[in-house]
Amino acid sequence: MTIDTSAATMPHVLALDDDADLRNVLVEALPQFDLRVTAVATGAEMLKVLNEEPIDVLLLDLRLPGEDGLTLARRVREVSALPIIILSGRTDEADRVMALELAADDYVTKPFSSRELVARIRALLRRSHVDASPDPDQGPRAYRFAGWELNLRLHRLTGPDKQRVPLTNSEFNLLCALLAAPQRVLSRDQLLERSRLHSLEVYDRAIDVTILRLRRKIEQDHTEPKFIVTERGAGYRFAAAVDVLR
Repeated sequence: MTIDTSAATMPHVLALDDDADLRNVLVEALPQFDLRVTAVATGAEMLKVLNEEPIDVLLLDLRLPGEDGLTLARRVREVSALPIIILSGRTDEADRVMALELAADDYVTKPFSSRELVARIRALLRRSHVDASPDPDQGPRAYRFAGWELNLRLHRLTGPDKQRVPLTNSEFNLLCALLAAPQRVLSRDQLLERSRLHSLEVYDRAIDVTILRLRRKIEQDHTEPKFIVTERGAGYRFAAAVDVLR
C-alpha cells in the first residue's frame, strides 16, 4: 500500500510487517511528518519494491509468517548500505544485540509512538548523509559521462540538466559496474557478480530487465542506445568516455 504524493523529494520509507493494522498506521501517520511510505506484508514484496523504487529507510519486522526477518535484513545488507530499523515485539537484550550486530542500524520495540519512530528515521537519514561525505581513502567519489554524474557516496544520479534521476538499488549497482569498466564488454555473469544483482532480484533475466530500465532513464532514445550497448552473444558495454572523481 503506497501513499500517492507528488513530493518526490520526500524520503521514501519501506515498511515490512505482517500486521495489517500496523501497516495502515504507518501509511497514515508518517506522511504527516513529510515521509513517503510503502508498506508490504511479505519478503518477496519487499525485495520487489527495493528493485523497482528508490528507498531511503527500511522498517522490518522480525516475526513474519514462514520468514525470518533477520535473514531478510542480512540479505539486504549484503548488497546495500540502506539504513534498516528493526520493528519487533521482542524485548530480550540478546535479540536486540544480535539484530544490531548482524544487519540493523536501529531497533524499536513495539508498541512505539509515531513521533519516536519518526525521530529514529530522521536520525538515520542524517547519519547516512554524514557517512556519504567524501573520503579520499575510499576510492572513487563519483563517475561522470556526457554531462551525467553518478555520486557513489550519495547513491545519486544527476542528469545534464542537473536534475536528480531516481535509481533503485539494482539499477545503481548495475550502473556502477558498467561505469567502473568503460569500453569493456561484460558478460551477464560478470555483471551479476560485480553488481551482486542476483542477491536481490526475484525474477529471471535480471540483467536484461535492469539494463532496459537504465536505458529508459539515461538514453535519449532507449531503442537506439548510445551509452549501454549490447554486444551480441557476449554481453553489454558502456560505450561513452567516463571520468572518475576522487
